[in-house]
Amino acid sequence: MAHSTHSASPEAVAYTGFAMAEQRARRYRFGVFEADAATGELRRQGIRIKINAQPFQVLCLLLERPGELLTRDEIARELWPDGTFVDYEHGVNSAINRIREALGDSAAKPAVCETLARRGYRFVAPVERVGVASTTEGAVEARLEAEADAAAAEPTAVSNVALPLEVPVTSTILATPEELPRTSPVLAQTLFVSLQLMYLAIYVAALANLAEVDELLEMVPGSRVSFPLLIVTAALLIPARAFVVSAFLFGAPRARQQYLRMWPFLAPADMLWALSPFLLLHHISFGLALACVALLVYSPFAQRSLVLMGAGGVSVEPRMR
Repeated sequence: MAHSTHSASPEAVAYTGFAMAEQRARRYRFGVFEADAATGELRRQGIRIKINAQPFQVLCLLLERPGELLTRDEIARELWPDGTFVDYEHGVNSAINRIREALGDSAAKPAVCETLARRGYRFVAPVERVGVASTTEGAVEARLEAEADAAAAEPTAVSNVALPLEVPVTSTILATPEELPRTSPVLAQTLFVSLQLMYLAIYVAALANLAEVDELLEMVPGSRVSFPLLIVTAALLIPARAFVVSAFLFGAPRARQQYLRMWPFLAPADMLWALSPFLLLHHISFGLALACVALLVYSPFAQRSLVLMGAGGVSVEPRMR
């Protein structure tokens, strides 16, 4: 008896493989979040957010069909193959709750994931498909994260981890997000904004007491240069700091990226203004002024670290809660 088999054509197989690869590699951007279906990563303004595999899979299903109803049965069929016995009602509820927790959303006032009673769920935020990451910077970052995860899983193999050749030299000097402790974005933003307000107070205080400052600077060689430099830098930095405070408090898009671009220019100015406690020598001792200078020298690096730890990822209005 003859036996026949049916197989797909090479063209169909190639097309199917291409389509599956394209789907796996797709990235989605919504608000301050970005989800990468290829790596299973969820990020908020570049900061990686912990989310388990099944909730992330459900999130990708919602992102694939924004504004459309995704039924509980469809979610269950995707998460568990036919014949697998699970309490899928509890499993689906748990996955949705984990998604809302990661996105800062709520069932009562949904800004991202809306529940349709007894039917399913709908993704209500605008979604942008951004395709595959192809920049060198993104590739280096992904490789560094993979190597960091591997090193954490196998401490004995840390010496075998090789850094990519294209990593900028500054990245070996300045802290990276992986080297910084994890903390609440609200705490990071509060500390960051407080530092900006501190600098604003320093600039305003200096300009409000120019006569006293001029008297102090007369005792310093080069006062003819330092006094105008103080006035000019203070006048320029006041609006710059006001911009940074406003951008971070109101959750301006890409505020964190903009600050990191400004940082190489702000850091030298901050190092210069680290000497500002000496302008208070009429009121405080030399030792106290020196101690304050030492703290202010570290301040530019502290600000950068706070941004990498999540400052700028929190907005007052609108809130996803």
